[in-house]
Amino acid sequence: MKRENSLARLFTRRAVMLTGGQLTLFGALVGRMYYLQVIESDRYKMLAEDNRINLRLLPPPRGRIVDRYGVMIAENQLNYRIVVVPEQTGSVGATLDALNEIVPIDEVARRRIFREVARKRKFLPVTVKENLTWDEVSRVAVNAPDLPGVMIDVGSSRHYPHGEQLAHVVGYVAPPSEADLTGDPLLELPDFRIGRNGVERVYDLALRGKAGSSQIEVNALGRPIRELERAEGEPGNDLVLTLDLHLQNFTVERLAKHESAAAVLMDVHNGEVLTLASVPSFDPNEFNKGISGPLWRSLLGNTRTPLINKSVAGQYAPGSTFKMIVAMAALEAGLVTPEHRVSCPGHMSLGDSKFHCWKSKGGHGGLDMVEGLKQSCDVYFYELSRRLGVDRIAEMAKRFGLGAITSIDLPGEKAGLMPTRAWKLGATGVAWQQGENLVAAIGQGFVLTTPLQLAVMTSRLVNGGYAVTPHLTRDAVSGRKVGQRAQQQFPSLGVSQQTLAVMGRAMRGVVNDPRGTAFRSRITDVTMAMGGKTGTSQVRRITEEERRVGLRKPDQVPWKERDHALFVGYAPVDNPRYAVAVIVEHGGGGSTVAAPIAKEILLEAQKRLQEKPQTPMRYAGGAASDPKASTP
Repeated sequence: MKRENSLARLFTRRAVMLTGGQLTLFGALVGRMYYLQVIESDRYKMLAEDNRINLRLLPPPRGRIVDRYGVMIAENQLNYRIVVVPEQTGSVGATLDALNEIVPIDEVARRRIFREVARKRKFLPVTVKENLTWDEVSRVAVNAPDLPGVMIDVGSSRHYPHGEQLAHVVGYVAPPSEADLTGDPLLELPDFRIGRNGVERVYDLALRGKAGSSQIEVNALGRPIRELERAEGEPGNDLVLTLDLHLQNFTVERLAKHESAAAVLMDVHNGEVLTLASVPSFDPNEFNKGISGPLWRSLLGNTRTPLINKSVAGQYAPGSTFKMIVAMAALEAGLVTPEHRVSCPGHMSLGDSKFHCWKSKGGHGGLDMVEGLKQSCDVYFYELSRRLGVDRIAEMAKRFGLGAITSIDLPGEKAGLMPTRAWKLGATGVAWQQGENLVAAIGQGFVLTTPLQLAVMTSRLVNGGYAVTPHLTRDAVSGRKVGQRAQQQFPSLGVSQQTLAVMGRAMRGVVNDPRGTAFRSRITDVTMAMGGKTGTSQVRRITEEERRVGLRKPDQVPWKERDHALFVGYAPVDNPRYAVAVIVEHGGGGSTVAAPIAKEILLEAQKRLQEKPQTPMRYAGGAASDPKASTP
């Protein structure tokens, strides 16, 4: 009996312990379930939704670019492309072989496709080829039953309808590189493009717009089931340029008659650039499509440098177009008056060296300053530079925008070079020599300028002496205040009106006086008459032997050894509105090659003003014994 009671008590204790354990476990289970389903319910609901819903970014339409009158320069067009879904093909290789019979697919593209197929999930589409023609789209559609897994997809692509005419200004877009990735998921979209050059690059952020989004319901494998919600993004801002497409095309056609050239036309009062041309050029559409290796290598290897915007990045000795700077420096320093006369025998001796005038046989005889500029006498400016010294010449040059970037809204602008005594000592460790003053005075030696700088110099010369700066856009875009500007907003250069008037008389005479170096290029309509200055800069030294036997004709000299031809001008002379700078690389003489081009540009610009006098639109939306003697 005693033993039975002991067993009963033991059983009871075990039953109680078991029951307690069960109750404890059940309580813990209930508590955990309460914690997960009540306290943490919002969190797990969000995680479940995240697994069920994929949020995808939608690239916004890139802002359009138009000229001053609204003519389209850069736009978005439909991009038809072939995509393949690997799981629907049976064999990707066989499908590509069949597709190659309809639309050619090169080996490089095939390798890329197979890499993407291996990297992505089998139900995700892989792009095979983009930018299909309508004929190619039709052929694929007709053969669709024999092409399992192949579909035509439609996206958006940047298009430049005027191609080479505007490539250096507008630039182009291309896929972001790894260095461009900043964490913005928009940059990681496969079809997204960013500005790589020109205004496309400068105003890239404003042109991009803001991304939209799409909520896609997916299954556990990530396969899309349906779209739940879609929010379109904001298109990028439209960009209005100061360029006149008609004048741009007109200028490019004139420059294209030469192997390498550049020209800039700008409004002397507000700094608007109406033409900025550089030839040869390239087609920016090739970069958007994905430029081929052979084409890229041909562009890089072209000795005429089509990828360089010569208007802002080409650096050239300005030759005699620089002589106005020397003349103004001498007048403002009070060293001479406009009546100061110099006798030109065809050369100047300095020590053991002879510095020739371009008219070395007989020279020009006696000249005052205006005649010295009209006939482009080198000896006259040799004499001025001996009195001035290079530092005072450099100070005046910088006032007129030479030797410094203009800050135009384009990438890759070069500063040129305006040497000083301190600069040479620091750069070479050698002191400045007196003979170098003479060389600098005729725009040779170390002096380097860009065509844009020469256009700015000319504008400041003829607008009353105001420091106008060039720009390419008409509105405030991406934080850059550009818009139209009045003359009084630009500071004065501090050059006397008497000095500017002397330069005006001289530049008028260069073109309109029979003794002027550009007389043959004058505009006969007096209401549109132009003024200007010719320049020819040498790229090699002329030896005494060459002078003795006679200089060769330009067509007898290798292209790379020919002189650069330059001209700066403005019109109309009575009320200046436009300034132009033209350079033809290795073109020969400025008076015979560059001046006629400038005449045509200025004449067309004035006719254009008469045809379209209305205010351009504004969007609300979105240059031995003989140290480089200059010739006119």
